Amino acid sequence: MREIKKVHLTAICGMGMGTLAGLLKSAGYEVTGSDENVYPPMSTQLQSLGIDIMTGYSPDNLTHHPDLVIVGNTCKESNPEVQAAFAMGLNIMSFPQALAEYFIQDRIAMVVTGTHGKTTTTSLTAWVLAHASLDPSFFIGGIAKNFNSSFHQGAGRHIVIEGDEYNTAFFNKVPKFTHYRPTMGLINSLEFDHGDIYPTLEHIKTAFRGFVKQIPTHGFLAVCTDFPAARDVMHDARCTLETYGMNGDAKWTARDLVASEDGTTYTLVCGREEMGTFFIPMCGRHNVQNALGATVLCVQAGLSLEQIRQGLATFGGVRRRQDVRGIVDNVVVIDDFAHHPTKVRETVKGLKSRYPTRRLWAIFEPRTASSRRDFFQKDYINSFLDADRVVVADVFHPEQIEPGRLFNSPQLVEDLLEAGKDACFLPTADDIVTLFRRELQAGDVVLVMSNGAFDGILDKTVGMLEERLKSRPHPVQPLTLSVDGVLSLNGGSRVKAVEVRKAV
Repeated sequence: MREIKKVHLTAICGMGMGTLAGLLKSAGYEVTGSDENVYPPMSTQLQSLGIDIMTGYSPDNLTHHPDLVIVGNTCKESNPEVQAAFAMGLNIMSFPQALAEYFIQDRIAMVVTGTHGKTTTTSLTAWVLAHASLDPSFFIGGIAKNFNSSFHQGAGRHIVIEGDEYNTAFFNKVPKFTHYRPTMGLINSLEFDHGDIYPTLEHIKTAFRGFVKQIPTHGFLAVCTDFPAARDVMHDARCTLETYGMNGDAKWTARDLVASEDGTTYTLVCGREEMGTFFIPMCGRHNVQNALGATVLCVQAGLSLEQIRQGLATFGGVRRRQDVRGIVDNVVVIDDFAHHPTKVRETVKGLKSRYPTRRLWAIFEPRTASSRRDFFQKDYINSFLDADRVVVADVFHPEQIEPGRLFNSPQLVEDLLEAGKDACFLPTADDIVTLFRRELQAGDVVLVMSNGAFDGILDKTVGMLEERLKSRPHPVQPLTLSVDGVLSLNGGSRVKAVEVRKAV
């Protein structure tokens, strides 16, 4: 293979592609890229790294003749830039192939998989290892706040990778994690998803069985047994196997969960032995599951429970995962990536446990390939039952969905109303912000769930709240004279009455 110096990524702003671009840049390659959808947080990360992003796909983006073109899995064969790359005879790879070739190599690959929870669990694992000074490399499908990055090329022996089951590329239709050479693997959840490429749950299980069989006999696998499908595939393991979860028969579990606005405290149990009290600065049963998965992997990597306890307690979270984007006039605005019905349900339930006395708004945009289709039409009803108010937006680009398969947002609202929930259908982000302007109250919590930009709804909401607060008239506050000769301004600042007379 000829020497690679210049690398171009087509569809660079996808989370996986953008993360790989950052790794390549940090390794000294000349990196360029193109995309149609450019928005934070990946666009800002790439810009901060000095990576040029070309808007739109065109053969002109390849006139600098890159040595390697990496094609994202959102690209179709008809993409004009991809067609030009093939016509020019350029070296072409998918990003999982490139990640394995240039970065995994002979490192100890800790590959975190599952239908949901991958990003948080990968971030937790990477941070606990880093906090213990092991300096791992990592590749995450989100931006971990402790690192302010989705990637790192460390000096340690471990590389922690988020292993996605989605297709690699149109020319390489296998799960991404097929390429990741796992020494240590984790299955954090396993349910039906990605109905556009997996017709049934059995097809997904087949993909995960392939992942399990990739782990060598000297390797290690951790499985969350809260999911029956995960139990089914774990029996194909040829390596050491350990289980975790919130059920009674897992080896590693958690008891006595206590939620607060700061996070969740729980008792860690291994076998039947209590291993002490742990804390994570996140809420929700699903995040305790994620922490258990990270704990099992890090124990296997040689860390002590005290090292793990300290790492978990100092975890900063992941952008777009219960990510507080603003607090204005005591209204908390939270961004989350949740889209699968189970993840939506656990996210809503977790935030309600964190803010039990506040009114919780759940805003949902069907935007992923699965959520835009009718696979989960009825399943979503139970996902919002812990919310006080629910707003469902229109499906993102409904014209892209094949006839007869489109998710029906108004129907979901009708079903929620029938279930006794306060719900409404508002097609656009601007419609929703208009509702917020009228009805948001101090103390409310707004949870926005989308895997995309959602037309800037988060910034629009925070901006609207700031404008509303500034425009609010400030009434003259009464002065109260106490018996000790001190004036109190509406229960606030206290000054001697003589000082007020002098000022007057």
